[in-house]
Amino acid sequence: MSSLIDHIPHKWLEEIINLAAERIVVVDCNGIITYINPAYCDFLKTNVDYAIGRHVQDVIENTRMHIVAKTGVAELASVQPINGSEMIANRFPLVIDGELVGAVGTVIFRNPEDWWEYKRKIQPLLEELSYYKTRFEKELKSKYGFIDLIGSSPLFYSAKQLAERISGSQSAVLLLGESGTGKELFAHAIHNNSTRSAFPFVPINCASIPEHLLESELFGYEEGAFTGAKKGGKKGKFQLANFGTLFLDEIGDMPLSMQSKLLRVLQEKELQQIGGNSTIPVDVRVIAATHRDLEKMVEERTFRQDLYYRLNVIKIDIPPLRERKEDIHQVASSLLKKLERKFHRNGIKLSAEVIEKLRQHSWPGNIRELENVLERAINVLDGKEIKIQHLPLYLRDQGINEGYIVSPLTGILSEPGRESMPVQPLRDTIAIAEKQAILQALNLVNGNKLEAAKLLHISKTSLYEKCKLYGL
Repeated sequence: MSSLIDHIPHKWLEEIINLAAERIVVVDCNGIITYINPAYCDFLKTNVDYAIGRHVQDVIENTRMHIVAKTGVAELASVQPINGSEMIANRFPLVIDGELVGAVGTVIFRNPEDWWEYKRKIQPLLEELSYYKTRFEKELKSKYGFIDLIGSSPLFYSAKQLAERISGSQSAVLLLGESGTGKELFAHAIHNNSTRSAFPFVPINCASIPEHLLESELFGYEEGAFTGAKKGGKKGKFQLANFGTLFLDEIGDMPLSMQSKLLRVLQEKELQQIGGNSTIPVDVRVIAATHRDLEKMVEERTFRQDLYYRLNVIKIDIPPLRERKEDIHQVASSLLKKLERKFHRNGIKLSAEVIEKLRQHSWPGNIRELENVLERAINVLDGKEIKIQHLPLYLRDQGINEGYIVSPLTGILSEPGRESMPVQPLRDTIAIAEKQAILQALNLVNGNKLEAAKLLHISKTSLYEKCKLYGL
């Protein structure tokens, strides 16, 4: 049976060699040149007829081809002085039917200039690859430790102590608390203090990803699994978090259909990608968080009982800011330091009146709302001390406004049985009314932002943006 190469004409083979390797030389076991291509001869300032049949040392300066032909040891990326310069060459032993019969040599770069030109072209690609690799690794590392959890009130200190104590465990953790209380910070700190800290910390918000995309985000998919699937497929969050920690934020908003699939992965410690036939083992610690009452959801059969018990191995209740008023000054000072770095400022302080105002507020948006208030104050600050006039209107006038309502028709603050308050700037009045409406909607639906958006007749995206604006 003839070899496939027998069907290729000799001239074709020679041209293929010339194209595949610009400069190539072949010697037998005695170091005699049996083949050299014209490109190499041009480089050596000789010709093929002169070179073939001569010993390689007579044709190529400082060569080691005859040595490789004897030893059978390859020499890769070897620097070789030639023609007053230095080239980089590869030398390979030529073994046929188990017998060393010679050697093959190729010139990679004819001189340092070739190498620098190549480096100039590839360096930006390497730098870009390094940038994205570093960024990817940073994004999968925990950013906070227990030192970043600020507060000494009994309730908060107790939650922090429990989190620190169980961080070395491998068990699932369930973080409960209102929006903005710092559940994600707790998750970061637990991972950072665990035996898995050298491995990825991968967060995913179960409420922000559409139901039809959540499965592929969690478990990944194989190439061709569906129309538009990436070539080569995609790893899911579970695979990215392998040996590390997966943080499932807003787990209470996960659809029931996905809850059963998640439970299976947690029980079996293996997953199956969309479009895949084989199972992939995963070793992941899960930290889940929600502002919802999962026990009530279990009773209402909107959350799987078996999944609840699987996640609720270690439960940590994080208190809202209104239940730790003694921490407000300390938390605000910590947030100010963070904002100073963001705005390239330093030495910003809170006046005594502002501290008192902050303590009086109920903080429905918790720490997220407090940070929003402080950032707004820094933006309008003309000195180094935040005073009452730098606070948002709803905080500035909270002592005056208590008991007043905003008319849905006029937008004017008023109290039943009294004359309406003096007219305020329209923008501030609308902001107060809008925030009050959002808070009322969220309270009615137990914090479910999708349902709140429906009540308010706005999109979920708009609601998220307004919540962020008002620190809710």
